[in-house]
Amino acid sequence: MEAALYLIPVTLGDTSHERVLPDYNREIVSGIRHFIVEEVRTARRFLRRMDPSFDIDGSTFYPMGKHADVALYSSYLQPLEQGLPVGVISEAGCPAVADPGADVVAIAQRRGFRVVPLVGPSSIILAVMASGLSGQSFAFNGYLPIDSDERQKRIKQLENRAVLEHQTQVFIETPYRNQKLFEAILSVCRPQTRLCVAAGITTADEWIQIHAIAEWKRQSLPDLSHTPAIFLIG
Repeated sequence: MEAALYLIPVTLGDTSHERVLPDYNREIVSGIRHFIVEEVRTARRFLRRMDPSFDIDGSTFYPMGKHADVALYSSYLQPLEQGLPVGVISEAGCPAVADPGADVVAIAQRRGFRVVPLVGPSSIILAVMASGLSGQSFAFNGYLPIDSDERQKRIKQLENRAVLEHQTQVFIETPYRNQKLFEAILSVCRPQTRLCVAAGITTADEWIQIHAIAEWKRQSLPDLSHTPAIFLIG
């Protein structure tokens, strides 16, 4: 198997891998024994779900999560120097997209290693697809400020950009803060601005709706405090 950095998508939530991941991914993963992962426990679980016979104990896992030492990332790529493939696995969706895997990929690119992105679900792209908002021009803005005043200011900036540039603005929040973000959007944005909320994408609890702000205000809001969600305005 070619020595390359393989970016291995995982499922979103408890979706079965057969539904969203091609068989080709399983073939690639079966030949890798070195993995750079956001969380070792969930990465091991994912590999076992993908292939019950996978040699977990014979594999090496390198952490890249919140508390990982970024200075070690370069050393994680040593197997590539020995002609061995390395895989990158994040917590959900596609590695390196709103994900610490981007730092690993940047190092691999600088050092001239081949980087191979595999096909899999991206909640950001799927949300844009389902929103009905512009897919010709859109921007992912990550997390908005936690501070209430700063968050409202940022929402207003994104709304203005959506109007002036006809560009869909996409952002996310930690599930337990979804409700506060939802309410902040409704309090700041213009009545005619359209807001799409895409929650639990590809899971049994998938919920995707788009309305003008004025329409959202006339209905009860869903409880998204435990569900990953993408917010889009346009």
